[in-house]
Order: sequence, then C-alpha cells, then structure tokens
Amino acid sequence: MNVLMEFSTYLAVEKGLAPNSVNSYAQDLAKFAAFMEERGKELGSLNKQDIVDYLDTLRDRGSAVSSVCRSMSSIRGVARYMLDQGIIEEDPAENLTSPRKWASLPKALSMEDVRGLLKVKGTNSLALRDICMVELLYSSGLRVSELVGIKVMDFNLESGYVRIMGKGSKERVVPVHERAIESIKLYIAELRPRLMKGRVSDYMFVTARGKPMTRQRFWQALKGYGKAAGVDLSPHTLRHSFATHMLEGGADLRSLQKMLGHSDISTTQIYTKVSLSRAKEVHGKHHPRA
Repeated sequence: MNVLMEFSTYLAVEKGLAPNSVNSYAQDLAKFAAFMEERGKELGSLNKQDIVDYLDTLRDRGSAVSSVCRSMSSIRGVARYMLDQGIIEEDPAENLTSPRKWASLPKALSMEDVRGLLKVKGTNSLALRDICMVELLYSSGLRVSELVGIKVMDFNLESGYVRIMGKGSKERVVPVHERAIESIKLYIAELRPRLMKGRVSDYMFVTARGKPMTRQRFWQALKGYGKAAGVDLSPHTLRHSFATHMLEGGADLRSLQKMLGHSDISTTQIYTKVSLSRAKEVHGKHHPRA
C-alpha cells in the first residue's frame, strides 16, 4: 500500500472523514504526486521548494486561490502524516505562506513615480529629515519600523551600509546608495544638530523635540509627499518598489531575500509575480499586435 492509499485509509478510519472529503484529498494529492513524478521524485522525498513550485504552477494555470489553498491543505495533511509515520524527518510545509495572500499583489511605484516623489521639495523646516528618510527607505527596502529604529552608530557612511535590527531581533547589513548617503550627511551636518539643541539621542531620526521619530509621525509626513507627487503612498509601497525595481534590474532572489530580511525565500518570490504582471502590462500597452 503506497503513501496516498495509507493516508486515505487514515483519514477515513482514524479521522472519520466523510467519503467526499477523503476523495477530495485523494484527488488533490494525486495531482501533486504526478507533479513530483515529473521531477523524478516520490512523495517521501518532497521538500519545501517542491511545494512552493507546485502551488506556483497551479496559480500560473489560472487556478482559483480557494483551489490552491485546498491543495496546500491536502499537502500539509499528508506531510504531517508522513512525519508522524517516520517517512520524513521534518515537515516541509511548516511556515509556508498561505496562498490567500496571493489575492492582491504588492503595489509598486513606477520608476517615473519614484523620480517625481524624490523631486518633491518640502515646505516645512523638517523637510530635509523627511526626504532623507524617503531616500533611505527606497534605497534599502527597509520596513518603516526598521527605519525609525536606526541609531547613529548603525551607519557606516564611508563603506555605504547600515546595520538593521529586523523582525525577531534578526540583524542584517543593508547597502545604502550614494544619493541616500549624501542626504544623510546633509541631515547630520545641517538639521539634526538644530533639532537636538545640545540634547543627546542614540537614534538617527528625531523630532523637533529631539525625540525618536515614530512610525505614525513618519507616515503622516510621507502621505503629504505622496499627495504632492500625485501618488498613493505608504512606507510599504516604497519597500515593494525597491524589491520590484531590484528584480527588474537583474538582482537575484537570494540577494534580495537577504536585503529585505525575509526568513523564507517563498516570501521574496512574490516579487517575481509583480515583475511578470508589469511585463504583461507593458507588453499589452506597447506591442503593435496586442
């Protein structure tokens, strides 16, 4: 008796599932087993990348998100069963992102929109700080929580990088491009001392009172710059734009994964879908036969 037959028996006898439910599991897993067979592999040798590639294949074929989720649920079930039976040593389906998050792709600005945004000149006394933060956000693809948490000692402006403390207290080093470095140096030389007024703070970006910038305050400032540039803007939009433009420029997924601080590359892979979506849009707009 093979793994799929054993699993079906387990669902019917041990779990008491109705015949229709058992059949649904069996159909989903038979398709996955066929996919694995095309790769020259058996179910007992599956890994996380096999699952990710299969779910991507279903999506590329136009399968509904609900169908992909059902397939993922079936694969999770058989993976847990094989783990319990000692067929595999670890669960490859653990911590996989739910396909339901595929319903909407991350929004990314066009290169023209980014250029327009970075040309906006703020009118208040804190504009130099705000533009500096916008430059850095787009330069290095940071989360807004990481941006406001940067300390002065985290920068190495001569070497062109910043040390970031990300999710789960995981540290990473991220490159900073020259224009952002120029903005940071100008902010340090001209505005930050005026804001601090002799006070001391470890944090790079501070308010008019010398306190660390908060996410909410930066969000408010960013909304104003987005409105001036004519784009719908949020901190995460700039992170998505960074990732999308890096891929379009030829960056490899592993390098992008490290820069973004993703623990699982399957999270980074969604940006390949964004790039493909944009490519289709450009093709449909400009190809003479489209």
